[in-house]
Amino acid sequence: MLELARGQDEEVGDGTTSVIILAGELLVVAEPFLTRSMHPTVIVNAFHRALETALDIADKMAIRIDTSNKIAMRDLIRSCIGTKFSSRYGDLICDLALEAVTRVATDDGSGRKDIDIKRYAKVEKIPGGELEDCKVLDGVMVEKDVTHPRMRKRIENPRIILLDCPLEYKKAESAMNLEITKEEDFEAILKKEEQYIEKICGEIIALKPDLVITEKGVSDLASHYFAKAGVTAIRRIRKTDNLRVGRVCGATIVTRPEELQESDVGTGCGLFEIRKVGEEYFMFLEKCKDPKACTIILRGGSRDILMEFERNLQDAMQVARMVVFEPKLLPGGGATEMAISVGLAEKAKTLEGVEQWPFRAVGQALEVIPRTLAQNAGADVVRTLTELRASKLGGKNPLLGIDGNTGKLVDMSSIGVLDPFAVRTQVIKASVEAACLLLRIDDILSGMKNKKYGNEDNSRKPAEEQDEGGPVVGED
Repeated sequence: MLELARGQDEEVGDGTTSVIILAGELLVVAEPFLTRSMHPTVIVNAFHRALETALDIADKMAIRIDTSNKIAMRDLIRSCIGTKFSSRYGDLICDLALEAVTRVATDDGSGRKDIDIKRYAKVEKIPGGELEDCKVLDGVMVEKDVTHPRMRKRIENPRIILLDCPLEYKKAESAMNLEITKEEDFEAILKKEEQYIEKICGEIIALKPDLVITEKGVSDLASHYFAKAGVTAIRRIRKTDNLRVGRVCGATIVTRPEELQESDVGTGCGLFEIRKVGEEYFMFLEKCKDPKACTIILRGGSRDILMEFERNLQDAMQVARMVVFEPKLLPGGGATEMAISVGLAEKAKTLEGVEQWPFRAVGQALEVIPRTLAQNAGADVVRTLTELRASKLGGKNPLLGIDGNTGKLVDMSSIGVLDPFAVRTQVIKASVEAACLLLRIDDILSGMKNKKYGNEDNSRKPAEEQDEGGPVVGED
């Protein structure tokens, strides 16, 4: 069950509670069939047929949405985080998530959007300040400072070179001994090191960069040459941060300085600046022309608040991402689940054989969502569910659901409680698949040692205990 919730969170970012509740309810409704000696394979086949029918009903109910309409997108994200900690701060999280997803979205060439928020939308949590100070940069921010105090800390329209190699003398990969007999030899070795550093720095400076960023180290001598040439250097940046910098400024990461070309230099950044935020120094690359990566700055009073805020933001970004991929919505408040339940009950009348009963039971299990909403709202559960079920007969009132605050039946579109199509359908698919997986287990034999015999000779144990083996799980 824990893996089920984790998979739901990684796949679509929302619906983790619903998938646990629904999977448990499916197992509850399957138990009577097992006690009546109905074979698990029959139940599983009926569950799979019910899943296909449920997805067809959900597809017919789906509402199309224009992803360029920011007001509609904000309302959708608000319904996702309405029960979370950050909902008390209004549309702050909604705006942050929407702006971040829009910024990292790219076209993969086939008409589909590519939105990699895990790699290109980084969240920086800085304790202090107020939550209203949170924002999405039109660029990136990295916790780094310059390598030399004489280097410039503010550059407008910088020429940026990104490297994945050390700007220091190469060290031997294995143990090496060097015997020196004369003082001149030692000076010659030092001279060779200086010449090598001067050579690679000269190859970089020849392209007239303003900023050099490398994932490896920068020696003091290299920092001296760069400072003398008016070049700012940043060292030991993470690979993921280097990729984000390349996305926002248009630079190409190079592994050998001698292979640098003019086309590798990034010129898309409008401002480079080192600023002190809180107790640390950060490198800002802002005012980028076409940033395809971003940094989301979160400020707050404590780390606990920031951790919870980040979790809510990740859920909101995942929801926005899924809607951009599949711009369809389904009503919340148990409206979708009750409509599917009624549809499955009507479909079950057309089936023959014993499969119709577990088929109908899937619809009964789906009613656990509106039932739980009614219980949490303090409403009369039986009366509310009966009214909702009656209103759905014949496919009528698809948007009618339960208001989580009042417990009354209202149109979900009027109060803005709409869920992404991918989230609701993934909840149903994951729950049914998990229930089918558990139903296929025939039996579990435990091989625990009987403590009353201790370490005595095995021959003194009863025959049936001597035959016990290890744990065995059988599947059809």
